[in-house]
Amino acid sequence: MRLSILPIRELSGQRIGFDYSLDLSGLELYGVTPLRSPVRVSGFAQNRADMFELCLTADYTVSTECARCLREIERGELLLIEKPMADCVENLDDEGEIILLDGDCADLDELVTEAIILDAKMSYLCRDDCRGLCPVCGCDLNEKSCSCETSEPDPRLEALKRFLKE
Repeated sequence: MRLSILPIRELSGQRIGFDYSLDLSGLELYGVTPLRSPVRVSGFAQNRADMFELCLTADYTVSTECARCLREIERGELLLIEKPMADCVENLDDEGEIILLDGDCADLDELVTEAIILDAKMSYLCRDDCRGLCPVCGCDLNEKSCSCETSEPDPRLEALKRFLKE
């Protein structure tokens, strides 16, 4: 969505609101497409004495699998973006902090997409204490225990082990 600030450009203290859905189901993050439902984007742009400010929230659900037990999980995420907007930037150091207007418009889709990519986690857990899968038999250790031997002997002690067997 391209948000035009033209209606508030000359009216200090005025704001213009927006509320829409953004389909990012094709966005690939770390090899998967976790955004299966639309991102809900809402907020406003405000004229503050000829300085424009953008305040928006992006509410979305990440659908992926637990990094330890491979169970399907869904996590709700909420991003808050508050940035000034300007026609041009005088100091190049401020370029990443200020949204540059293209004419009288700001590209909200691009801003939200970039924020989601930067906020994305490489992996998610179904819960903080997830025990994962047994590396030997593959059973889900959150549901049941197994009797597999999962500890590997220290290879530095292999010579001692052979000596004791003799």
